[in-house]
Amino acid sequence: MIDVYTWPTPNGHKVHIALEEMGLPYRIHGVNIREGEQFKPEFLKISPNNRIPAIVDSEGPDGKPISVFESGAILLYLSSKTGKLLPADLRSRWSCTEWLMWQMGGLGPMMGQANHFRRYAKEKIQYAIDRYTNEANRLTGVLDKRLGAARYTAGKEYSISDIACFPWLRGADARGVNIEEYPNVKRWFDEINARAAVQRALKTLAEVQAANTAPHSDKSWEILFGKAQFQRR
Repeated sequence: MIDVYTWPTPNGHKVHIALEEMGLPYRIHGVNIREGEQFKPEFLKISPNNRIPAIVDSEGPDGKPISVFESGAILLYLSSKTGKLLPADLRSRWSCTEWLMWQMGGLGPMMGQANHFRRYAKEKIQYAIDRYTNEANRLTGVLDKRLGAARYTAGKEYSISDIACFPWLRGADARGVNIEEYPNVKRWFDEINARAAVQRALKTLAEVQAANTAPHSDKSWEILFGKAQFQRR
């Protein structure tokens, strides 16, 4: 059994989707990042960077429990465990790895910054809004070019690199990206979004989805973006 410590964010949904696609048994443990639950000592034991998601697999590689943090590492771990969603062909496998790293180092962080400065920053800094909105669009253009040459990011096969990228294109308009302007991304997005496993996964913690996108209170803003984030623990 895999215990998943998570919240309905793009990074959380990566793992929810992978688990559903791979058919693995799992239990969800909500970590309310607006309330600061990511800073609890018991969570920091499995996620020392105080970020969701993290997992604990009771049946690790040696038959003993193992914890894994960082969404990209979790995807690789789950693929290693099951042999699924990581191409067997070495060229395609390295393409998958490239695009997974591209998402982790580029698409996710830049989309996140665009979202922050456009929606959550208390001071509207036009330079930051323009910089990260432009970068979000540049990266979407890079993805669009790739998907014009291949059905999926790794090539012919749907893989964990698609799962990693997909949640960051949900609500792209909030990041200043009009997905209709990127026809290859739109085709790819619609195909993945229609998958039954993806739709099941996106319902994870559905009871908090609305609250998770509501405007921040002073308390939740301070927890996520203020000084609370930078305390040594």
